[in-house]
Amino acid sequence: MTTTKGSAVLALHGDTQLSITREFDAPRAHVWRAFTEPELIGRWWTGERGEIVSVDVDLRVGGRWRYVMTAHGGFEVAFHGEYREVDAPARLARTEVFEGFPDGEALEETTFAERDGRTTLTVLVTHSCREHRDAHVESGMEQGMQEALDLLEQVARSLDG
Repeated sequence: MTTTKGSAVLALHGDTQLSITREFDAPRAHVWRAFTEPELIGRWWTGERGEIVSVDVDLRVGGRWRYVMTAHGGFEVAFHGEYREVDAPARLARTEVFEGFPDGEALEETTFAERDGRTTLTVLVTHSCREHRDAHVESGMEQGMQEALDLLEQVARSLDG
């Protein structure tokens, strides 16, 4: 196994986009399942930031999703959106809204590419304006994202057995 902990790369593109790229030591089908199945999402999505409250997934074009957690400190954090494209296990596109900032809807396009049993996950997030993109980055999301993606890899790897 090659260590991938904390290896996600965050990059800014133009005025409105950011990307996250990370390689996983797990096959694409397992990363897809961990990324899309509610019971598996609940095992990684919060990172080390809190406890999962609910994960609702209607994985179809036009279907809705919503994840809710209680963050350390006792406050609730929720995100929701709608699936725009579902091409298992290669690509997923969905809108994302942080419910604490309901005017900040973004489009999240995620690809899952496998090579030699390892999967590269690439997420391209497009915001409506630079201010929303910058607020996303400045929210402290990067550390939580690293934690969550490390756990996502653990969950995907656990599907081997």
